[in-house]
Order: sequence, then C-alpha cells, then structure tokens
Amino acid sequence: MATTKTKSLPRLKEKYVKDVVPKMKESFGYKNGMAVPRISKVVLNMGVGAATQNSKLLDQAAAHLTIISGQKPVITRARKSISNFKLRAGVPIGCCVTMRGDRAFFFLDKLFNIVVPRIRDFRGLNPRAFDGRGNYSIGLVEQLVFPEIKYDTVEKVQGMNITIVTTAKTDGEARELLAQLGCPFRKK
Repeated sequence: MATTKTKSLPRLKEKYVKDVVPKMKESFGYKNGMAVPRISKVVLNMGVGAATQNSKLLDQAAAHLTIISGQKPVITRARKSISNFKLRAGVPIGCCVTMRGDRAFFFLDKLFNIVVPRIRDFRGLNPRAFDGRGNYSIGLVEQLVFPEIKYDTVEKVQGMNITIVTTAKTDGEARELLAQLGCPFRKK
C-alpha cells in the first residue's frame, strides 16, 4: 500500500498565485504571468559586534536565527582588520540565513501577520526602504518580537536586518507586490 505525501502550499504562495499575479498583470500590463515580479529570497542577518569579546553571544545569535528561520545560519567573519574596533580579519562577527522557495513564503507570512504587529509603537513599515532595484530591507531592534524566542533564554537583546529580494525591475513594482502580499506599509 503506497502512501502519498501531500505537501501543503504556503498560504502566501497561494495568495500570490491566485490573487497577486492577476492584479499585477492588470495594473502593470504584463502580457505573461512569468513577467510578474516574485519573491526570490529572504535574507536574515544578525551582526554581533560584541562577539569579539564574548563568543557565547555569537552562539546564542546563531541559535536564535536557527529557531526563527528553521535552518542553520552561516557564520560571517570580518573581512579586514580595524584596530579602533579591536577587530582582526577572519574573526567571527555575525551570522546570516538565506531562505528561498516555500520556506521564504512561510517566513514572510509569519513576519507580516504575527511578528511586525508585535513591535512596540508600530505604525507601519517604511514604504521608502527600497534600494532602487526592487529589494526591501527591514531593521528590527530586538529578536524578542518573534514568538519562538523565549525571553528567559536571551542573554543580550540583539537586532537583525531582514532583506526581501524580489525580481521586480523598479521599486514601484516591488512595493505593489509586497503590498498585495500583505506587507503593512505605513500610510504616507
């Protein structure tokens, strides 16, 4: 007796296929569904400058990124020595995770619907934080806004950068894509 595993599609990916693609084709005049911009990857980056003095902080940051993203982070190292910061080339100073495919959609769904509303005094994300090539960056001050992180296990509150990389050619297309996916942008 053969059993087949049915893989569930992320909610956000279903929304992209059913709602976003037709709306974007209509509003921007794409002739082909493959021309519609899509999410190519999501990058989480946590810089731990204090790791030069205390290596436990880097281990904790890597553990938190593993819990948040569901995959093991890559340790980033200093490229060159800077004596004012007591930094030598090759010393581990941070960690980052790159999520693609379904994992990126699951993360974005969690980010837009659960994490971002938990930010203190939240009034919306900055609609102008695009880089000119259709990529959007968010800076979080603390990792405690993620529900997976337990407050008691945190030795030092650490911030992180989240970059959403799209295939959009312009910032306007990327802004519309993210707004259609449910990104809570601030009203101007």
